[in-house]
Amino acid sequence: MRFYNTMTKQKEEFKPIVEGKVSMYACGPTVYDFFHIGNARSFVTFDMMRKYLEYKGYEVTYVQNFTDIDDKMINRANENGITVRELADQYIKEYFEDAESLGIKKATVHPRATDYIEEMIAFIRGLEEKGYTYVIDNDVYYDTEKFAPYGKLSGQNLEDLNVGSRIKADDRKKNPRDFVLWKGKKEGEPYWESPWGDGRPGWHLECSVMSTKLLGNTIDIHAGGIDLIFPHHENEIAQSEALCSCEFANYWLHVNFLNINNEKMSKSLGNFFTVREIREHYTGEEIRFFLLSAHYRNPVNFSDEMMAQAKSALNRLYNSLDNMKHLCDTAEEKPLSTEEEALLKRIEGYQKRFEEVMDDDFNTADAISVLFEIAKEANVNFTETSSKEVIEKTLKTYLLLANTLGFLTQKEEVLDEEIEALLRERAEARKNKNYKRSDEIRDYLKEKGILIEDTKTETRWKRIRT
Repeated sequence: MRFYNTMTKQKEEFKPIVEGKVSMYACGPTVYDFFHIGNARSFVTFDMMRKYLEYKGYEVTYVQNFTDIDDKMINRANENGITVRELADQYIKEYFEDAESLGIKKATVHPRATDYIEEMIAFIRGLEEKGYTYVIDNDVYYDTEKFAPYGKLSGQNLEDLNVGSRIKADDRKKNPRDFVLWKGKKEGEPYWESPWGDGRPGWHLECSVMSTKLLGNTIDIHAGGIDLIFPHHENEIAQSEALCSCEFANYWLHVNFLNINNEKMSKSLGNFFTVREIREHYTGEEIRFFLLSAHYRNPVNFSDEMMAQAKSALNRLYNSLDNMKHLCDTAEEKPLSTEEEALLKRIEGYQKRFEEVMDDDFNTADAISVLFEIAKEANVNFTETSSKEVIEKTLKTYLLLANTLGFLTQKEEVLDEEIEALLRERAEARKNKNYKRSDEIRDYLKEKGILIEDTKTETRWKRIRT
């Protein structure tokens, strides 16, 4: 496997610290609101990476944090007349609902920043003892000038790192790039006791502390959105490596931006969409399909047209799945024909191709095309006379690869009693040549989302996927 490492600006062969195991940390949401479609791209991408690593046989310890204390959370909690903790509890619950709809598996651990305050204080004390900090009015700052490699992830020199859009100006700091480790308390804000006075931790500190606490001083993979490279990840590296005197992460993977109708997503432009809003029009799986249809390092454009294409494409995959399942249920046990043996060889080749493109920096776009190749083979070659073995083996591979990407996971619902009774009634009506009643039931079931297909030998049904 080869990943594009943001640190080295090139693809590198993946060599985990411990053979057969992977430690992975991904920056999670600040839980003050529903997460938006841009966040979703990162979260889905990290989940895909984890699933594929597990497919490859790795035991993955995956940590994704919740930032549950910061300025936005304090302001929103005050607006709503609730505590910051209550706000966090509410939106952590909402996060899991939306994440589950997108096919995102829960992380091994979802740490909350406020559960690690003691560890954060100890971390700052360690940096203080090594001479990397200074204090101004109960605020503790990290002195970036003391860390010579500062800027190595973003590729910027110290001289070039002046106040920018991602750095809050503060004339009290020695250098504009210095960042806060501990903030002295302000009126009306939550606070904790510390050696420097009551206050709360700085945002950059959280991930360093939770990562080292849960995964060790050096981890295999640290992932996040491309907007976090500077200053967030740069600052994580500076404080972690200064304290531990070792590499913080061996591989840095970053997801590119998502635009809305070819424009940057912004509330001021009126093109800001949460996943919860988009789910009113599309399923979570359709959103996931769209997000993985492009390589994670390429920018992607969200629009109704692109979502309609994703929906249509996913439906084609489901139609092939439904057809294979039906044929597998009715197929006979018999020896493979020469043509069927050749087909299974091609299916093996498709699986190898899937692994090749995924091994090359998680190329999901090409991996999806492999699924369509298998679907095409099934659509063209499988009939009611095909052997059960060839259909079963193809179906097994098809589902294995699709599920690895998080697709074709929709659970079939059991027909309720009303629909089961109507299907029996319709069969009886057809038997008695009462075609008027048969058609009435067919049309009614269609309204219920059940499509009836009558063949020469049987009646088949399937759910209409909307």
